Amino acid sequence: MEIKSNFSLKQFNTFGIDVSARYYVQITTENELIDVLNRVEYKKVPKLVLGGGSNILFTRDFDGLVLHNKIKGISIATENDTSVYLKAGAGEQWHDLVQYTVARGWGGLENLSLIPGSVGAAPVQNIGAYGVELKDCMESLEAIHITTGEKAIFTNQDCVFGYRDSIFKQDFKGKFVITSVLFKLEKNPHLNLSYGAISDTLKEMNVIKPTVKDVSDAIIRIRKSKLPDPAVIGNAGSFFKNPEISEEQFAQLKLQYPTIPSFPCEPGKVKVPAGWLNEQCGWKGKMIGNAGVHKHQALVLINSGNAKGEEIKNLSLEIKKSVLEKFGIQLETEVNIL
Repeated sequence: MEIKSNFSLKQFNTFGIDVSARYYVQITTENELIDVLNRVEYKKVPKLVLGGGSNILFTRDFDGLVLHNKIKGISIATENDTSVYLKAGAGEQWHDLVQYTVARGWGGLENLSLIPGSVGAAPVQNIGAYGVELKDCMESLEAIHITTGEKAIFTNQDCVFGYRDSIFKQDFKGKFVITSVLFKLEKNPHLNLSYGAISDTLKEMNVIKPTVKDVSDAIIRIRKSKLPDPAVIGNAGSFFKNPEISEEQFAQLKLQYPTIPSFPCEPGKVKVPAGWLNEQCGWKGKMIGNAGVHKHQALVLINSGNAKGEEIKNLSLEIKKSVLEKFGIQLETEVNIL
């Protein structure tokens, strides 16, 4: 384990922003993590936990210690006739874990295929896609307290999951490093095909009786058709959350914009696609310098060259302002801005 100084983070964030960390270390075991946290010289230094770097926008250098979580390992904790309890290290790549479960026919994660990032970051964000969220299959997780170095176990309920939200983005933000996550998966899966594009894509694939792998393959096909590859063009996927508005506000907007799409959510609320709102404001495909909005998906902001993080942040603020003025809806960022 080597702690590096003035270390470039450009290759470790999917926006490809060229910033550096005052100190940087890769953590491969819990013991290494506890060792670093207990070192006197780093006790009072600000700390940032980095996973896949797919949900962060750096606007400046980080004047502290970056803990790059690389704790690996996938193993069966226990199983019975109907379920498998699978433990995964926080440093595993999320899509690798999904493919591990899909290859064995275990159901639960297939709708979350091809989401970038690490296993440890998934509960923080309560990642979700195509009718499924992480909270639907997460049993518990283990984490180390950054200040005390003590281990804690959080159940699903302890995490206080919400829409792209958890206790780790609220009361416990910056206070814990997640080291492993335990999932409950089904041996006899009940496939979730409620998201319209899945059924349509399965038909295009000539699949009549879909398996877990078929659903995963369909979602991979959908995502690749809509979203840019971070390895080709810098981005962090969906930049904004889909806003949830009151039924009354939606009814008023429906009168003015009859084609406005929506999805059901909690009672009394309606979820509106942020990408549609952005597109109606003329942002789809628009570039300002090296920062811009993807030509196929207005929910995705991109770095087409050597954009600064501040440029992308300012673009996001302009988008939020235009949506508020046109629709009276306040967008929230899904990406963490540092």
